[in-house]
Parts: sequence; structure tokens; C-alpha cells
Amino acid sequence: ELRKSLGILPPGDIRNCLTALSEDEALLSQVFQYRFANAGNLSGHSLGNLFISALTEITGSFEEAVAESGRVLAVQGQVLPATLHDVRLVADVTVPLKARDVHVKGESSIPKAAGQIRRVWLEPSNPLAFPPAIQAILNADLILVGPGSLYTSLLPNLLVPDLAAALRSSRALKFYVCNVATQPGETDGFTCGAHVHTIERHMGGPIFDLVICNDRQEGILPAPLEWVRLEPELGEQYSVYQTDLVDIENPWRHDSLKLARTIMDLYNERTGPLMGREEGL
Repeated sequence: ELRKSLGILPPGDIRNCLTALSEDEALLSQVFQYRFANAGNLSGHSLGNLFISALTEITGSFEEAVAESGRVLAVQGQVLPATLHDVRLVADVTVPLKARDVHVKGESSIPKAAGQIRRVWLEPSNPLAFPPAIQAILNADLILVGPGSLYTSLLPNLLVPDLAAALRSSRALKFYVCNVATQPGETDGFTCGAHVHTIERHMGGPIFDLVICNDRQEGILPAPLEWVRLEPELGEQYSVYQTDLVDIENPWRHDSLKLARTIMDLYNERTGPLMGREEGL
């Protein structure tokens, strides 16, 4: 694991964000996401993670490595880590046939515990937030949370205390984009409401102005995936918007163009055009 061997912050989620925002050729993004197989010590590592790790050593800072990686990939916008401190994600997991909940450490280990996740937290619990990330939240017109792995990608960011405080105090509209399908080992059997209430429970209360859910659920997904369905009760507690967000070729994922148009339309309905940034969607 690069985190252990090189002593750097985990680059996986950062890598995914960089490639998602890249305006460069698809091939370069694919190379960045390429994962080595049958390559000895490199097996299982992605080229993007190795690239970010190398830049961290060359530049002397993780944040500079992320910025330089963004320039290489021609990223539109910025990708900012929630914190520069080395933190661990820990979960209480109820495992069948175990007398009590077990503690599981590490983002990659938690879904493999084969149980129901009860709660997650950071160790240490009070890492300082990355100041530019705080400023970006406070300056934002619109804040999106999701889609993504609920316990191992979204919540770790929201558990950074100063970042969570900035999110609560921001005057921006806050949309939650619920996953299309459940994620094995994390959200098995979850409804849209279960996703929202899990975030509320960890954040200490409601934070979203709108919840966006997919309503195209045709056919059966590959096991063990299931559609994330919306229960009527959520509409009594939240403003909920449902529409077809499915990627036809990969129905367990969002269609990025459908989602982008939906988000911009919903924002514009509430506030007017977002400074023309919807052009090209």
C-alpha cells in the first residue's frame, strides 16, 4: 500500500476526481486510471496513484502534487483535499455470528468486513481542514454531495469538523445526489432515505435543500447490486426530485450528461442561471 510504503496521503479518491474533471483525451484519463495486474510489487496499484505519489516526493507537498496532476490532465476547476493530515477511517460493523460489533480500520477494509456498517469516524477525530477547501465551500453557489461510496468516500470528508461547519454555514444551495444502485459491503438494501438519514446521523442534523434520486429502474441489476429505491416517506421530510439518471450501458451508474443537465435545471429554477456555466452541458 502506497500510504504505508511511501508515507503519503491516500490518493485514490483524488485520482478519481481528477480524471472525472479532465478535459483531455479519454486515453490519458484511462492511463491515469490504469491498474497494474500480474506486475509483482506493482500489482493492484493504479498508474495515477503512482504518478501522484511521485509528484508528492518531487514537489515536497501533496497539495502541489494534486495541482500539478490537474494541469497534466487539463482539469477544469480545482480538486482540493479535505485535509492534509494523515487520518484513518474506522467503522463499527455488525458481523453475523459475532457477539458484538467489530472495529474495522481503513477505507478498503470496511466493505470487506461482510457486515452492516453502524457508524464511521476519523482517527484522530479533529484533523484540521485544508483552508482552500473551506474557502471554496464558503464561496460556492451550489454544493453537491454525491454520488459516491457513502461510508468510504462521502462521509470521510464530511467528518472533518471545520469542513462540516463550513458546509452548515454556507449560504449555497446544497443538493444530495443519491446513488443509482447499492454498493456491496456498504449500502446493501439501502433506500434513498437510508442514504440521507445516514449522513444526517453522522452530521448531527439535516443539511440538504434537495435530494436527487433516479426513477428509472428497469430490469434486474447484476447480483449483488440492487436499485436504490425512493420510499414515499422521504418526500414528506425533504424536497425530492426524481428523474431518469441511468447510464444505459452501465445501469448501476449515473449518466453524467443527464445528471449535469438535471442539476443545472434545478439550480436555475431556484436562483436563475449559474453565471452561464451550464453552457456546453
